[in-house]
Amino acid sequence: MPVFQYEAMDNQTGLEIKDQIEAETEDHAQQIIREKGFFVTRITEKVERKKEAKAPERRAARKKTTFTIGGVSNKKLTTFTRQLSTLQDAGLPILRSLRILENQDKPGPLKNALIGVIEDIESGNTLSEAMAKQPKAFDNLYVNMVKAGEAGGALEIILQRLAEFKERSMSLRRKVQGAMIYPCAVITVATLIVGFIMYWIIPKFKDIFIGFGVELPKITQVLIDMSDMVVKYWFLIPVIPFSMWLLIKIIKKNKTGAYIIDRIALKLPILGAIIGKSTVARTCRTLGTLIASGVPILEALSIARDTAGNEVFRKAFDHIHASIREGETMAVPLRETRIVDDLVVNMVDVGEET
Repeated sequence: MPVFQYEAMDNQTGLEIKDQIEAETEDHAQQIIREKGFFVTRITEKVERKKEAKAPERRAARKKTTFTIGGVSNKKLTTFTRQLSTLQDAGLPILRSLRILENQDKPGPLKNALIGVIEDIESGNTLSEAMAKQPKAFDNLYVNMVKAGEAGGALEIILQRLAEFKERSMSLRRKVQGAMIYPCAVITVATLIVGFIMYWIIPKFKDIFIGFGVELPKITQVLIDMSDMVVKYWFLIPVIPFSMWLLIKIIKKNKTGAYIIDRIALKLPILGAIIGKSTVARTCRTLGTLIASGVPILEALSIARDTAGNEVFRKAFDHIHASIREGETMAVPLRETRIVDDLVVNMVDVGEET
């Protein structure tokens, strides 16, 4: 019969208890422990040494055959989370669920991560602790939500929320990408038209103006000079966008530079509104999901700040975090940052009051 190691708290004395028990399944073991008057905080199946003697060799061989570079895609992680939630809801032990998903997965980053998670759980770590050791697959948001699910004994519900959160995030990303197509297309077409005018049209007008033998207005002369530059150095034009991109990347390595670039990006016509609204939607959804899952507000703010991807929002969340730590409500510092409109602030204010 399987042996389960567990940690629990005595409901009467509040003392922490560590022991092991024999039971047919993990659910059966938890039922026996509860009947003793204990509240289970952690339980894992004890693995027999004889059966697992060759396991390290097998796992090492599997790791060699699944060596990959890169992280796990959002789509793949969402599918995994949904499947793990279904298996947990069906009552399967976490180790068995992970082994099923690892066996059916194709070689890749996720399979490697699951092999590592299974090893760590077999060594006595919790699921959240094991996932925290695989940052390429599971980010801070994922790990903290799983940790909250373990503490509250509602891991399957938390996994469902995680899957729904990932699905909504992917949907939002597709909408943002769709909204960006039009302005990018307009900018591209406008650039091509201006290039055509500078390279072919203006040089013809230049010859006509020279034939008049009169002094040209300054604006016209500047335009002709620019056209001459385009004709003479046209091969440098493709280098300009790449140089600008590289310059922005270098500037953003510094926090002050990143703040300036992100502030300018938010002020851009059309694109600025898209960037701002998508960032607000992403951070609010992240924060709401974490708080609903039982993650402490200060920790949830730190995670939401890291998912913003914008230095302006990061500074705003730092200000909100510091204010709440000093005892203020969330609505007041949120209004001071001006990163969201009054509707969002009022909704947060009402939520805190109720």
